[in-house]
Amino acid sequence: MGDRQWRSTLEAHHAAVRSELERHRGREVKTTGDGFLALFDGPARAVRCAQTIVSAVPPLDLEVRAGVHTGEVEMMGDDVSGIAVHIAARIAQHAKASEVLASSTVKDLVAGAGLKFVDQGPAELKGFTEPIRLFAAVT
Repeated sequence: MGDRQWRSTLEAHHAAVRSELERHRGREVKTTGDGFLALFDGPARAVRCAQTIVSAVPPLDLEVRAGVHTGEVEMMGDDVSGIAVHIAARIAQHAKASEVLASSTVKDLVAGAGLKFVDQGPAELKGFTEPIRLFAAVT
């Protein structure tokens, strides 16, 4: 596609993601090239935001994947760290194009929120000894 077109596509992607983050009360922590790390005040809002982002980018000829996990984070200035952050990143690596994967922790915490999930079974996450059960968020 070339550098100029890629830059334009990336800017449109970032604008779409930031729009959905704002709408769902997410806080952008940082970008990782063509990815985002964001914090939310609740796991249901995070799942819904990820689903709308997945739906928002096909007009840009893009597909994205998302991983959602919840847990304690360590604040490091404007950045975050901790096991929960690493688990979320590893979950995102397991997601297929246009898929939102969530941990069993997220699925359990959003009970009653109207979200639907399909069990994907346990996954071995790089750097973790115990598998984590993953669920695909579906509309």
